[in-house]
Amino acid sequence: MREIMHEEPRKDAGIFVLGLPFALVQSGYMGLVVLVLSAWVCNHTGRSLVACLYEEEHRNDSNDVSKVRVRHSYQDIMDACCKGLWPNWSVVGGWLINLAQVIELLMTCTLYLLVSTTLLCDSLSGVALPRSVCSLMSLMFLLPCLLLTDLRPVSTFSLLCSLAHILISLLVILYCLSCARYWSWSSLSLSVDPEDFIVSVGVIIFSYTSQIFLPSLEGSMEVRGQFDTMLGWTHGVACIMKTTFSLLAVLTWGSETSEVITDNLPLNLRPIVNLCLLAKALLSFPLPFYSAAEILQTWFLRDASLSSSSKQTSHGISCPTLMVRGALLVSSYLLSMLVPRFSLLMGLTGSWMRLTVQDRIIDVAILSLGIICSVAGVICAVKGLLKDL
Repeated sequence: MREIMHEEPRKDAGIFVLGLPFALVQSGYMGLVVLVLSAWVCNHTGRSLVACLYEEEHRNDSNDVSKVRVRHSYQDIMDACCKGLWPNWSVVGGWLINLAQVIELLMTCTLYLLVSTTLLCDSLSGVALPRSVCSLMSLMFLLPCLLLTDLRPVSTFSLLCSLAHILISLLVILYCLSCARYWSWSSLSLSVDPEDFIVSVGVIIFSYTSQIFLPSLEGSMEVRGQFDTMLGWTHGVACIMKTTFSLLAVLTWGSETSEVITDNLPLNLRPIVNLCLLAKALLSFPLPFYSAAEILQTWFLRDASLSSSSKQTSHGISCPTLMVRGALLVSSYLLSMLVPRFSLLMGLTGSWMRLTVQDRIIDVAILSLGIICSVAGVICAVKGLLKDL
């Protein structure tokens, strides 16, 4: 894997895979189609986004054309797109792209806090602590994130999360296989409730998305020409694993499938898996938090000391930087307290001239479908959240 990346962590969506079986129950057989289609769409859009970081360069002494990486972030891409449109439009575009990234990362942090609180409540069910106390305890574990100034520990956390995710998935799959004699296909149907289906689509897509980290991931590769191959294999394997995991869980528990699949596990297995998941959720939090803090610090404080290429400085962490990080952490905590349901929050969150006609049609179709699903998903998820408040 050395040619793929050095120490750059990746977004860990493993916790959110736990909601896929419930999403599959809500979406029926169409959910299986969405699982496969989402993998292809995310792979296609990931390649397209990274391609926007490059420009073609013609050599004077030959007809050879080489691609040169001239951009490093989505804000750079937005600046290139908005150049020459209206005065200062690139500034507005930069604000919009940064805002979109911060919202996605904030929602991801909130989801990790939400699932950490739920798992901690389950692990301490014998003590019967209030949910607010469990949420506060989770927050205490995450306070060291305020002091992160180096990407290397974040990368280590991501590696540990990946190992934990493999162990948890194997435990759940092996248990489902042991119950094979009770499997039933009756839980999957062709007719589903439209609102439930829309929210389920948001859950499925959210479990795949890693686009927000792709520029830095591709930039850290020793052989960047292998990026498309790496991305294709990653999404292919993820599609097989997530479809298998979700389908086996639905066949095992049917309509009784919980929003977080570990709630369906037997009492003797659930504490072990819950503790592993709790550690995984807490260790997953630093990556989106670090990335959001990096954007906010560069955006508001004009300080790039958090960038992935920089090391910890002798100046330590300034007071304004600590305030920005503290506000980000408190915002995640408050959102996790206000939102009662895991799956609904997941559903709420989700070079033109050189393209062929087929590529343009595909991109327009993906964009149009994404807009429709986003608007419908937000409406349905918000309605569901209001019912539970």
